[in-house]
Amino acid sequence: MLTNLWQDFLNIAREELGSRVVDTWLKAVSFSQWNPDGAVVYVQAPNNFVKEWIQGKYAEFFRVQLQRLLNVKDIKIIFLGPTDHKEKTSHFPMIVPKKSIRATKSDALVVESHQGARLQPDYVFEKFVVGSNNSLAYAAARAVSEEPGTHYNPLFLYGCSGLGKTHLLHAIGNAIQKNNPKALVMYQTTDRFVNEFITAIRFNKVQIFQQKYRRLDVLLIDDIQFISNKEQTQEAFFHIFNALYDKRKQIVFSSDLFPRDISGLEERLRSRLEGGLIADIYKPSLETKIAILKQKAIEHNEVLTDELAECIAHHVVSNIRELEGVLVRIIAFGSLTRQPITIELVKKVLHQSQGSRQEEKVDFEKITSHVCKFYSYKLADLRSESRAKDIALVRQVAMYLMKQMTNKSLNEIGTYLGRKNHSTVIHGFDRVKDALQSNPDLKMTIDKLKEEILR
Repeated sequence: MLTNLWQDFLNIAREELGSRVVDTWLKAVSFSQWNPDGAVVYVQAPNNFVKEWIQGKYAEFFRVQLQRLLNVKDIKIIFLGPTDHKEKTSHFPMIVPKKSIRATKSDALVVESHQGARLQPDYVFEKFVVGSNNSLAYAAARAVSEEPGTHYNPLFLYGCSGLGKTHLLHAIGNAIQKNNPKALVMYQTTDRFVNEFITAIRFNKVQIFQQKYRRLDVLLIDDIQFISNKEQTQEAFFHIFNALYDKRKQIVFSSDLFPRDISGLEERLRSRLEGGLIADIYKPSLETKIAILKQKAIEHNEVLTDELAECIAHHVVSNIRELEGVLVRIIAFGSLTRQPITIELVKKVLHQSQGSRQEEKVDFEKITSHVCKFYSYKLADLRSESRAKDIALVRQVAMYLMKQMTNKSLNEIGTYLGRKNHSTVIHGFDRVKDALQSNPDLKMTIDKLKEEILR
């Protein structure tokens, strides 16, 4: 039973997190024991490096998915290294009783007690590498943290995915709390904000919801573009924004779209988002990527030479998040195989197959840029809720190419295109795949786009 559960978990992880996360990290660990009395799952890691990385990055994913698979609430996950010991209890039972899952009044407590996602202590200004691509955003974030509500309010951080917007949001929050421990600072993703508002409506807690946000000193909202086409949520957020702004409380947003490009956004809210400073973050230069790699390596207790850092930097085109992911895979490979990090090891990890090399050359931004240019649409159109036939086709073509040309998960593709359900991506991919069998014009278009993207 435990083996079957682990396989089900890996299948979910592959869809939600992507094959690379599963193959590099999750397959390195195993479920070693299940204590049904205390609702505790023990996860065994081969060494402390893997244990600390998975615990730091994926503990919440483990908790949420295992609660669903085991049909229990408030599960506890304990990650074990080679020298850790677990308590003596019975192993996983052969039969897990099914429990009905229904909303209870306890769900309403989310509105009253939830204080937003925890600020990440590692995301501080001191660990943010500044280059020509992000100097304005960094300077503005620093100014906001030193005198919140005074200069740039709201501050709108704009840039493609994986360039450091979330890092700056957390850095602002951490710096403000360090300077003023009594300050009420909340970091919140737009998804969580929307879900919390829906819960508030269901349990008649909207007033408590509003009061909770209005008493804040600093509100940090990540991925504000996902509030598009949610009219009731926009109405609630509009009043929260006004209340905080009138009291000179600091508000900071991040987005991968300019306010004017966010479809399905009320004009009065759009004007609020544009009312402060909009600071762009661009793709990093080679020098900046090298500096980032060296900084990240130090954080993982490794030292990279200029030659090693440059080799890795050339491999990843633009995304800092992917840049760190590549570095972590290299460090993990060296740790698990007990080899020093050399040029040979780096090249072995980076160039294991032609597919992995292609993946690093192609990202979502590059694919959608070519698709939008070819069809004369904007990225905002692809992310909109429009179901017009022409836009739907372009969106499905983008989904097809993103799934074929990258190793990203369906969930990642859906999130990038503003789709909350990865089944939409499956549907889009299948529609194009089927059409290619009988539509030579579409096949010619897909082949042409692939050729242009890979140049």
